[in-house]
This record gives sequence, C-alpha cells and structure tokens, in this order.
Amino acid sequence: MSTLDPVDALRQADELLRRRRPGDALAVLAPLLSDEPNSRAVLELAGRAWFSSAQLGRAETAFARLVELDPTDAYARFALGRVYERQSRHGEARRHFRLAVAMDPRAEYSDGLARVEQRLA
Repeated sequence: MSTLDPVDALRQADELLRRRRPGDALAVLAPLLSDEPNSRAVLELAGRAWFSSAQLGRAETAFARLVELDPTDAYARFALGRVYERQSRHGEARRHFRLAVAMDPRAEYSDGLARVEQRLA
C-alpha cells in the first residue's frame, strides 16, 4: 500500500472528519504528526479529531500548540476555549473565547463566550 502525499493525507483526513470518522482521520494523520509536529494544518486537523473523539487532553495540547505558534489565530483560540468549556474549565474558556471574539467577532465565537459567561454568572 502506498503512502499518501501530505496534501492528499490532509484532504483525506478533513473529509473523514466531515463524515464524523475522527479515528480514521487520526490514522491518516499519524505519519504527518510524526514527520511534521509543528505543522499548523496537521495540528488543527488532529485537534479537531481528538476533540470529536473526546480525547480532550490531546485536543488541548494540539490547540495550545497552535496558539503558541500563532497567538493571533482566532480559530485556535476558539477551539482551545471549546476544549476548556467541555472540561468545565469555564474561566480558562472565557479567556480564549474573549480573545477569539476580539480577533474575529463571528457568531460562533460570540456564542461560546456567552455560554461560558452565563455559566460563570
């Protein structure tokens, strides 16, 4: 069996996530995670797959690394906030949701912020 080139692997993993098959997506991403541990595209897809499969510690590590690589990545901030929210770490979630909203005021980010602020009230 031939190995997928990185671009094809990313596309396949993204498609598998859309089809709600995070485990299969992670299997496709495994070689890339090993070969390119600081690739933002690989980390984002892996983080999404780990989040979808309730591997929240791994998702947290991936999204925290994305924030470290680019503190202005609004999606990474939002995703890290979602991980913290799912773990009932609402104070930490609020911090990242606030930053995501400040960088990109899309409804999804604002809704996340509103949810955790309501929990903290």
